[in-house]
Amino acid sequence: MKLTFRLHAIQKMFERQISTDDVRQVVERGEVIREYADDMPYASRLMLGWIGERPVHVVAADNPADSETIIITAYEPDPATWEADFKRKKGQDS
Repeated sequence: MKLTFRLHAIQKMFERQISTDDVRQVVERGEVIREYADDMPYASRLMLGWIGERPVHVVAADNPADSETIIITAYEPDPATWEADFKRKKGQDS
C-alpha cells in the first residue's frame, strides 16, 4: 500500500511523536470509526488504532486513480474530549 503524507500530517506527526510506521499500522489494522463521504477531492475516514497502550487516530483518504492512501493528519485523541473507547466524542450519539 502506497501512503502519501500531506505536509500538515508530517508536521503534526513530528510534533506528536507519531511515526510513519505507527500510521501505517493504524491504516492497515485499525478500525474505521467515522466516514466523511462528502470530503473533497476524496472521501475520507477517521481510523482508530493502538500503538501499544497508546490510542492513535488517523484521518486518511483513498485516491484510487493513483493507488494511494493520502494521510491527512494523525493524533492521539484527548481523553477529555473522547469517550473511554476513543471511538466517539463525548456528548455525541454516533
